[in-house]
Amino acid sequence: MKFLLFASLCSLLALPSSFAATPQEQLALLAAAGNGVIKLNTETYDLLTSPKRTWSASIQLTALDPRRRCGPCKEFNPAWHAVARAWHNVPAATKNEHFFAMLDFDEGPTVFQKLGIASAPIVFNYPAADGPRKPKNGNLSPVKYDFSEGFDATPLASFLSKYTPIDIPYKDPIDWMRWITISIAALGAALLLRFISPIVQNKWSWAVVTVITSLVMTSGYMFTRIRNVPFNGGNGNWIAAGYQNQFGQEVQVVSFIYGLLSFAFLMLILVVPLQSSPQRQRLQVYLWTGVIMIIYSVLISLFRVKNRGYPFKLFL
Repeated sequence: MKFLLFASLCSLLALPSSFAATPQEQLALLAAAGNGVIKLNTETYDLLTSPKRTWSASIQLTALDPRRRCGPCKEFNPAWHAVARAWHNVPAATKNEHFFAMLDFDEGPTVFQKLGIASAPIVFNYPAADGPRKPKNGNLSPVKYDFSEGFDATPLASFLSKYTPIDIPYKDPIDWMRWITISIAALGAALLLRFISPIVQNKWSWAVVTVITSLVMTSGYMFTRIRNVPFNGGNGNWIAAGYQNQFGQEVQVVSFIYGLLSFAFLMLILVVPLQSSPQRQRLQVYLWTGVIMIIYSVLISLFRVKNRGYPFKLFL
């Protein structure tokens, strides 16, 4: 009996303070309890969007329950809380003129039905309906956020800052992992450059790279990349018939043939004349001349297969 009397007395003492709190003060307490975000249900949604409100509000309508399988909801939710926390750090006099809130489908399905919402997430910004911050044009319809700008916090804060008393002081957090990765990559590149600098500064290294690039490009690499052709035919054939067709494997074979022919000519021009022994010089002339004739015969044979009806050949 004494316990019931004590509980009743406590309830009576609490009534004046609850009645004294204005709707705006109640919302401020709810925002403080949620670290800047008011967790709404049907009743608090009606309170936040009251037609007599002197404050503005940004509301995220979402469905975070795993049963709803809403991937975009989970992806966007951290950005929403990050912007709300940034707003929660502004001075109280300004902070309580605008509120951030979220309503989960399972907490207020009737609100979703009333608004005709069949997908999530959605962000609405409600302007003040009364007082000095009421829109001068009298348009009290909520403004919808366009997610085509992305799910990141930066475009969201930029959009909502158009409707808040002051700009939302949001700044992207420092991506320490990104900077650590860049630093390690830069250090690794510097060390690598120190060890390979003799190779990089050598003119023959650049000559080899230039020759290989020229061979690959003249063999049709860009042609196959632009047309996105397959590596070889469906039946395993790697030679595409006709002048306007080419497979990816064909580029490799043709560039190898061109490279071998070029190498044989270079040996005849640059190496063979330097031989001091006549017998060795004569042997290398026969060798590289034979290589040129055999490889050129292979090239003509490949051309005959590609362009059926070509009447000429060398050996093959």
